[in-house]
Amino acid sequence: MKRITSKLICLTLLVFVISVLPESRLFAQTFKPTDESFKQYQYPEWFRDAKFGIWAHWGPQAVPRQGDWYAKKMYEEGSSDYKYHVATYGHPSKFGYKDIIPLWKAERWNPEQLMALYKKVGAKYFVSMATHHDNFFLWNSKIHSWNSVNMGPKKDVVGLWQKAAKKEGLRFGVSEHLGASYTWFQTSRGADKSGPMAGVPYDGTNPAFEELYHPKTSPDDKAWLTTNPENQKNWLACITELIDTYQPDLLYSDSELPFGEVGRNMLAYYYNQNKTKNGVKLEPVYTCKHASDGRWVQDVERGALDSISPYPWQTDTSIGDWYYRTGQKYMTGNQVIQMLIDIVSKNGNLLLNVVQTPEGDLEPDVLNILDEIGKWTPANGEGIYGTRPWKIYGEGPSTQKNQAKGQFGGVKDVRPYEASDIRFTTKGETLYAFCMNAPTGYIKITSLGKTSKLNDKAIASIQILGSKEKLNWKQEDDALVIAKPSKLPEWQVVTFKIAFKK
Repeated sequence: MKRITSKLICLTLLVFVISVLPESRLFAQTFKPTDESFKQYQYPEWFRDAKFGIWAHWGPQAVPRQGDWYAKKMYEEGSSDYKYHVATYGHPSKFGYKDIIPLWKAERWNPEQLMALYKKVGAKYFVSMATHHDNFFLWNSKIHSWNSVNMGPKKDVVGLWQKAAKKEGLRFGVSEHLGASYTWFQTSRGADKSGPMAGVPYDGTNPAFEELYHPKTSPDDKAWLTTNPENQKNWLACITELIDTYQPDLLYSDSELPFGEVGRNMLAYYYNQNKTKNGVKLEPVYTCKHASDGRWVQDVERGALDSISPYPWQTDTSIGDWYYRTGQKYMTGNQVIQMLIDIVSKNGNLLLNVVQTPEGDLEPDVLNILDEIGKWTPANGEGIYGTRPWKIYGEGPSTQKNQAKGQFGGVKDVRPYEASDIRFTTKGETLYAFCMNAPTGYIKITSLGKTSKLNDKAIASIQILGSKEKLNWKQEDDALVIAKPSKLPEWQVVTFKIAFKK
């Protein structure tokens, strides 16, 4: 009895100590704000297995229906956005970007309905834009009054996206584009150089709106990321608030890791607070446009790496423009599928922006694209989710070194494929070979020939995912040859599941 009582007293004391000690005393702060410390980072399995995420790159810049960077280009005299703005809303000295924001009502936005659709399509994580270069926050910020709770839709956009993602069991992330905002938005402080309004300052020069348009930068502060220490401190405070408010599984910066030591402090805080949240299980993902060396996830915008990376990485791209634009041309669902496969074969993930209207819903064309993807993933997803790269990522004409270059490095994220283009993934003892365009005759995979240096096992069986038809195949010296089945699945990219003899 005394022994039981002693244990109860000890347990009660332990609970009391835990309740009064600060979290920083309970959990060791694993990461220091140094590159060397970040090298101990371990990529979480959830991200490595997920492969496919959907992104809502959406906000008040969608309102004019003119595509990306409207908030900057509407102040660039002579540009198409400037001309549109003057004709539609008036001169930016009188009607500026601050006046666009109240027009964003998001009246047809249904985050739960959209999230259920994205899960059905095959997404395993979802990312909400938190703030773009327009310095308008989509969360209930206590630092910054220009946010979606105070203005526009009068809703916590990030919070509602997160609630919907959790309901569907998807991991949740946020993207921040604030680092570039301080210099990007300086166009709002200009004036026309010619015409009847020459010399009349745009509304960004009005001190009453400085919180939105930012203070004026020095003449030499023109780079993508500001060199102003006060701006950098503001960025750190805002991103820290974002992290604390939502504790996202993924955080994306639209830049390199910003601002040197300031950015390293942010990253150490993000990694460490996530550990505090999950106890000993460390699961945060930070992506930026910077080679990782194992410290974070490298992000490649509008492109893909040209070989297998030893570290997980991510492509971010959009099915069309980054924001809604009238008459824009979208990718096809098949192009998205091909892109996903190519990226996954190289140890990457795809983060795909699905373009929303200013009102918050999706156009019929976009719904058709998602429907095409959603028909493919249930049958073929076992060759995508939870897989790892094989010995090579693929073979065929698209693997040659004359590939078209991507916008920000690597190769283009969308390009034509031939039936002889093959991509590989593996899971356990199973190999998946993707024929990247519908075969018109025999499928030949040279990497799996008997004499290939890549192949050291005899093949036991081959089946085509999404079909019950028995395949005729033969492993010859120079190639595995698969006869075209009498009836191919309804999609263009065909997946072969290959098992080897033990």
